[in-house]
Amino acid sequence: MRIAFYAPMKPPFDPVPSGEGRMAELFVAALRAARFTVEIASTFRAYDKTGDAVRQAELAATGRAEAARLLAAYGARPASERPASERPALWFTYHLYHKAPDHLGPVVAQALSIPYVVAEASHAPKQAGGRWDPGFRAAETAIRRADRIYGLNPADRACLAPLARPGALLDLPPFIDTAPFRNASLVDSAPSVDAAPSVRDRLRAELARRHGLDPVAPLILTVAMMRRDQKLQSYAVLAEAFARIAARPWGALLVGDGPARAEVERLMAPFGSRVALAGRKDGAALREVYAAADLYAWPSVKEAFGLAFIEAAASGLPIVAGRSGGIDHIVEQARTGWIVPAGDADALADGLAKLLDRPEERRAMGRAAAERALAVNDVAAAARALAADLPLLVSRLSEARHA
Repeated sequence: MRIAFYAPMKPPFDPVPSGEGRMAELFVAALRAARFTVEIASTFRAYDKTGDAVRQAELAATGRAEAARLLAAYGARPASERPASERPALWFTYHLYHKAPDHLGPVVAQALSIPYVVAEASHAPKQAGGRWDPGFRAAETAIRRADRIYGLNPADRACLAPLARPGALLDLPPFIDTAPFRNASLVDSAPSVDAAPSVRDRLRAELARRHGLDPVAPLILTVAMMRRDQKLQSYAVLAEAFARIAARPWGALLVGDGPARAEVERLMAPFGSRVALAGRKDGAALREVYAAADLYAWPSVKEAFGLAFIEAAASGLPIVAGRSGGIDHIVEQARTGWIVPAGDADALADGLAKLLDRPEERRAMGRAAAERALAVNDVAAAARALAADLPLLVSRLSEARHA
């Protein structure tokens, strides 16, 4: 089955890496793993950063022209009138909202009589009549038109439900390719975090030497950008939690960078050499940091799901996380970690204390986290869900068309 894939904010495989592009690429990977033929329908970016009405009108006009071009290429006739090899059986859009609406998918899907599917749509009623009102209206139209809306963040459901068609909303746990993280920690399909202590010990020793950390004390890891928004608020809560567990032996490594780095350094200054800032890390260097750590913590102030939580779990780390966004799709309370109220420094400290004080429980939770990441949050799990659902949408629409 051929699928036309589109990401209005940023196309997959863009040379400038970003979280947005990475998630789009993961969806392409999941669809291909599900044995679908995926073509990138367009690289047209519909993103308006500033809320410029003129810019939004230009984007809408360009979108209409791009939709017309695609229809000319596909042939604007029902699927039954063209070979399946020449046209998509389904349109799949990743991430639409008021700043990056989908001007293509609804038009093309309706003209071709194929299902229109969206993953990670969001709708913010407060944007109505504001600077992004044209984009808000376009996104609203697309959401109403969608035959399926996959939600990665349960917090989006309340605003989407009034617009969505009956039965269109379906939760899909966020996912990554967990294999590189499992391999770095030697966590296989039957995870055992203790299976290769020499690897972890070596990585820990190297990390401790590089950053001046205690090689024996349990290592708390955080991976997050340092921006002057909710990220900085989370770092402030993290610092408060560290102060509450100061009497215990531990060290912490903060991986990330950004314009608020100086503020984060000031927040962590009271802890001296116990807290090290490692800057940004990617690829193998990042995976080795996960493999060397003992537990992962992040307060999650006003955040959606975070892929770093999945990376940590796949690496065999128990997690202490603030309840926000889709964290319930990643952490299983009391089995793979502790979910606490977002922004609550006392609760975060309590969760950290439990894991620091109970090493056997900490390791058991790490093993369970790796098992769950593979079963629930791996690209293969997403592929299974998509493979089971998308052909049914195509069949139902075809049956309705011929009824």
